[in-house]
Parts: sequence; structure tokens; C-alpha cells
Amino acid sequence: MKDNANSIYDQANKTKNITVIGLMTAVICIAAPFSIPIPVSPVPLSLTNFIIFLAVYILGMKSASVCVILYLMLGAAGLPVFSSFSGGLAKLAGPTGGYLAGFILLALIQGFFLEHFPGKKYTAIPGMILGMAVCYVFGTAWLAWQTGQSFIAALAIGVLPYLPGDAVKIIIAAIIGPKLRASIRKQSS
Repeated sequence: MKDNANSIYDQANKTKNITVIGLMTAVICIAAPFSIPIPVSPVPLSLTNFIIFLAVYILGMKSASVCVILYLMLGAAGLPVFSSFSGGLAKLAGPTGGYLAGFILLALIQGFFLEHFPGKKYTAIPGMILGMAVCYVFGTAWLAWQTGQSFIAALAIGVLPYLPGDAVKIIIAAIIGPKLRASIRKQSS
């Protein structure tokens, strides 16, 4: 009887986790298309990385990474979930495709910091910074290749204009992320 009870509990947890992954994927899909084009760059301003920061707090490394992969798959399938309500494989293969793929690395790196340094209030900040840096390197290399520019020139148009906004997003995520995480864990108990 006890094994059956544990099995039901495990199934309920799996169902809840799948549901939350679906919900966070939907949040990314809803927020990401709202973007602001910048005249100096083919990369628009968006809230995608901010929502991913929060998804990692809420879901953890593995589930948030699954969430980002689902988002990318939905966009690759043609749903208008990427910036400026675009979608399709051409968007992933285009100048911003490296940044989109880099979001997976962002979720993995930030999640690693959260899960391997538990109990420390702001351990996700270095994870978010390192995750964004890796995302930027990956995206900038792809942008440079796509546009025929040097890495430095691509860095100037694909990263530098976004650093102040991303710093603000990291600070806000570091403030509200732990509260969301605690609230969700409290409701789960």
C-alpha cells in the first residue's frame, strides 16, 4: 500500500512539474515577441532573458532548460514566438539565432549556480552574469559569421547596447526570483 501511495505522489509531482514547464514556456512565448528594434543592431531589445532568469528560479536547471528548448522548438515550427512576432527555422538560422540558442546555455549555467550553491541568497547573480556572457559569446560569434563582420564589430552591435538593460534585468530577477521560488515551494508543501 505504501508503494502505491508513493507512486501516486511521484505521479502527481511529475504532472505538476510538466504543467509548470508548460506554463513557463507559455510565459516566454507570450513575452518574447514584444521587442523593441534598435537602429544600430539586428538584435532587438526583449524580455526573453529576464523571463528565463525567472524560469530558472521557479523550475530549476533541468526543467527551465526544457522550457527554453520547447520555446525554441515552437519558434522553429513557425509559431510567432520570437522577437517581433517572428518564427521559423530562418529566424534560428539568421543573425539572432546564436543568441536564441545561447538561451539554453543561460538556463543551464544559472541553474547550475542555483542548485550547487543552495542557501546562498544571491548565488544566481554570478550564474546569470556568466550565463549571459556565454550566451553573448555564442550569439556574437554567430552574428559575426552571418553578417561577415569581425567578432569585435558584432560585439559592438550585438552586445554593448544591451549591457545596461541586462544588468537591470539581473538585479530585478535576483530580487524577485528568490521570492517566487520560495512562494512556489511553500505552495507545493
